[in-house]
Amino acid sequence: MIGMIILLVVVVGVALYAVGLYNNLVKLQNRFENAFAQIDVQLKRRYDLIPNLVETAKAYLKHERETLEAVIAARNQAAAAREEAAQKPGDANAMKGLMGAETLLGGALGRLFAVAEAYPDLKANQNMMQLSEELTTTENKIAFARQAYNDSVMTYNVARESFPAVIVAPALGFNEAELFEIEDEAIREAPQVSFS
Repeated sequence: MIGMIILLVVVVGVALYAVGLYNNLVKLQNRFENAFAQIDVQLKRRYDLIPNLVETAKAYLKHERETLEAVIAARNQAAAAREEAAQKPGDANAMKGLMGAETLLGGALGRLFAVAEAYPDLKANQNMMQLSEELTTTENKIAFARQAYNDSVMTYNVARESFPAVIVAPALGFNEAELFEIEDEAIREAPQVSFS
């Protein structure tokens, strides 16, 4: 009889531990998915600002059509990658696609701002200055959101890779999450936008 009670206590203890482990992984997964949603909001805001910026610059940059088209193409590619990553923020391939698209967009925006520096009338345009300020603010928010996301992913991955979770997590559908890192060192910093 005592043997049955001990066995029952052990089984209940193991079951409670397994439930706690599972619930912790769910909580951490939801936390990093929510953190990505914060990045997603800021990326969408940036993608919405870019066409306005390009439209404002068009009148002044008539001879820079390739630069403007490259910005719009990179923006569209990044927006598509953002959509895919938003649907499955834990998917490594979706995150790598987003990171690559963001690197291209950052480079295109950098070229646009470099070209715009040569046009004093554009630099003095009130609409361009306001859009540039909004874009800079949004870039800073993206950087903070990316840091929070990466912290959440790191916490999740550590819990997932710790014993005994490392044994059961893959079988329960808890796969490793990908960090959101900018690959190009020149793009790693938020673009410095200044038309003053």
